[in-house]
Amino acid sequence: MPSSEPMPNIGDHAEPIAGAEPPQRQMPGILQLAWPAVLGNLLYSTVAMVDIKIVGSLGASAVAAVTTGNRIFFVFQAVIMATSAGTTAMVARAWGAEDHDEAERITKVSVIVGAGVGLLLSMPGILFSDSLASVFRLEPETIAQASDFIFYLSFFNVSFAISMILGAAIRAAGDTLTPLWIGAITNVVNVVLVYALVFGRLGAPEMGVKGAAVATGAAFTLGALLSILFWLKGWFRIQYTRSKSFSAHRLQQLFKIGAPSGLEQGAVQLGFILFLWIVSFYGTAPYAAYGIGVQILSFSFVVGFGFSIAASTHIGQRLGANDPDGATHSGWRALSLSVACMVVLGGVIIFFAEPIARFMIDDDEVVRLTVIFIYILGAVQPLMAIEFTLGGALRGAGDTRFPLLTTITGLLVIRGTVAGVFLWMGLSVEWIFAALIFDYVVKAAMLITRFRRGRWKTIHI
Repeated sequence: MPSSEPMPNIGDHAEPIAGAEPPQRQMPGILQLAWPAVLGNLLYSTVAMVDIKIVGSLGASAVAAVTTGNRIFFVFQAVIMATSAGTTAMVARAWGAEDHDEAERITKVSVIVGAGVGLLLSMPGILFSDSLASVFRLEPETIAQASDFIFYLSFFNVSFAISMILGAAIRAAGDTLTPLWIGAITNVVNVVLVYALVFGRLGAPEMGVKGAAVATGAAFTLGALLSILFWLKGWFRIQYTRSKSFSAHRLQQLFKIGAPSGLEQGAVQLGFILFLWIVSFYGTAPYAAYGIGVQILSFSFVVGFGFSIAASTHIGQRLGANDPDGATHSGWRALSLSVACMVVLGGVIIFFAEPIARFMIDDDEVVRLTVIFIYILGAVQPLMAIEFTLGGALRGAGDTRFPLLTTITGLLVIRGTVAGVFLWMGLSVEWIFAALIFDYVVKAAMLITRFRRGRWKTIHI
């Protein structure tokens, strides 16, 4: 395509003509925003499942190492996710108010801040990977593999940051198709590289577990480079602006909105680490079962993520267009669709739990525990839909503090306490898995109450 001709935005719509309906009626619907995000996340989950299958051929220890490495890596991603949450709320509000210049300035500031944060966050993983992997009570071989995974993946933090923030900005402007195509390219490259680098195929060196980390990082680097290229070329709905973008007000707002989300993500990862630490008392098999079970059920989770993105974008834009009633309707509509979809997908996964688990790994005990974990987590899919969707809705409105409070209460206090008591009582690991039910019941009740009261409508950005 000639460089003089802008690449059309995938999912863009024609400009409204004079006399057309008000801007809020031109906004894309919940399903229109959700399905590309859902499809992209399903593709990601499929690739991640293939990755686990590839690593699983190396044994339960390798799966446990990757589970550990990813969990530690996501702790450092919490700060980047904070910037992403602030970007979504601010860009969606500006776009809904038809202030496209402000949306572009916010995006530029967010990308630069996120890249800087990503660079700083690379240091702990590179310098202290052994100590971080040793947090869990795992076998020495597993700890060594997890340390390698953390070390190599940490070099790609900047790529993850750029991909995440640009993707958030584009979606906040109502374009969820373009991130889908970039994600598809990234994920296809990822699975090819994982196969090549884990087993030493296609002329690549045989690297084992560390090869999975390098492959994932390299694939996301390609996605980040494509995103930057399209952004600079003006092929995104959100254009790159050469205007002065840094201001105390934008940075303050980005921090004000994003900081609670960052703390929330930090609490999420801390809660997961605490839970995994308790599970690790029972050995490698339950630990690996947890990692495999979560990966299998991610096919249902990603539907919730998709509707979370749709709710966040829709509510931010509706509030920007001074339509709080429309924002409320969007939130409930997204929730009903999310619950229906997650229940159906979760039911299918529960029905086929054993053959899927056996496909993932050839270890009878890991398979048995994986199936039990899927039964338990599958039963709370409606509650998870509430957390994903209404949590996203509140963040889109700029109400990022309450999801933080919800996470601390449900995940850290309730799940952590219940699991700890079950461990102290000497109950089996199946009871530890069941502790998460209490977590999701509490979080769902809190979020429904908060959204129904409507205080989020009055938050100013």
